[in-house]
Amino acid sequence: MTSNPLPLSAPPRSVLFVCGMNVVRSPVAERLARHLLPPSTFIASAGVQVGEPDPFVDVVLAEEGFELEERKGRTLDDLEDDYFDLIVTLSPEAHHAALDLTRTLASEVEYWPTVDPTATQGSREQVISAYRDMRDRLKARILERFGLETNRMGNE
Repeated sequence: MTSNPLPLSAPPRSVLFVCGMNVVRSPVAERLARHLLPPSTFIASAGVQVGEPDPFVDVVLAEEGFELEERKGRTLDDLEDDYFDLIVTLSPEAHHAALDLTRTLASEVEYWPTVDPTATQGSREQVISAYRDMRDRLKARILERFGLETNRMGNE
């Protein structure tokens, strides 16, 4: 892990988002970042373990005009390359795994605690609201972290 964080004005060349199962938080962050960051930035996501696709993810991404490409969740072990300039972890389990992964790498690791909306109970609207909140918080964090304008998302 490097001692100096990447400058906010210069996007990293590669970013990895990691959460527990790579089916909710990290794929949403990956999809948002792909839209917001320059096309020259390589962006991926992975999980500590594999989970099943979540239909609520498709709903909240569709509200932003996005689709989550047909894909299965993948783990850190499934990645072809394990070097990233920046690894953003979204859960404690993912953060510990990323720190283990980067013991011998010069990657920056940032922890962005993100509530798992799958734990939300209640009506469909209450559950979808939790997913929207997760999506909106990730979007705001990406915009803030990379010094991007807030009008880069939504109704352009």
